[in-house]
Amino acid sequence: MNLSNLKPAKGSVKDSKRIGRGTGSGKGGTSTRGHKGAGSRSGTTTKVGFEGGQMPLQRRVPKVGFKNPNRVEYVGVNLDVLQKLADEHSVAAIDFDTLRQHGLVSKNDLVKVLGRGELKAKLDIKAHAFSASAQKAIEAAGGSIVKL
Repeated sequence: MNLSNLKPAKGSVKDSKRIGRGTGSGKGGTSTRGHKGAGSRSGTTTKVGFEGGQMPLQRRVPKVGFKNPNRVEYVGVNLDVLQKLADEHSVAAIDFDTLRQHGLVSKNDLVKVLGRGELKAKLDIKAHAFSASAQKAIEAAGGSIVKL
């Protein structure tokens, strides 16, 4: 095999009709551009979303609500999940890397510990945020919290 006998995979290239090659080609004359008007001339472009003068979709659809660009989104991890982690994997300290290893959070997530379930294990937990009930339950079980 060498460069002289390379060709695309079968079915990957579609035979397209060459336009503007005379009347015998079936695509001669106006070369599929129609008669007159801006679209028939060279160098024409239309704006993204242009629908031929009809009101474009982005302007027809009603705009509702407000999306705060400064919103901080946390991934919630509940106490029952932490208790299960402590039971099954016998961990005494839980931090972001531990949660990531067990598939509970992703690389760029912020973690908030929430208060669902009960915690019996004494755990040292590092997270970005804690709910008041979770903080109370962790300290009642003899553990400690550290905000990242």
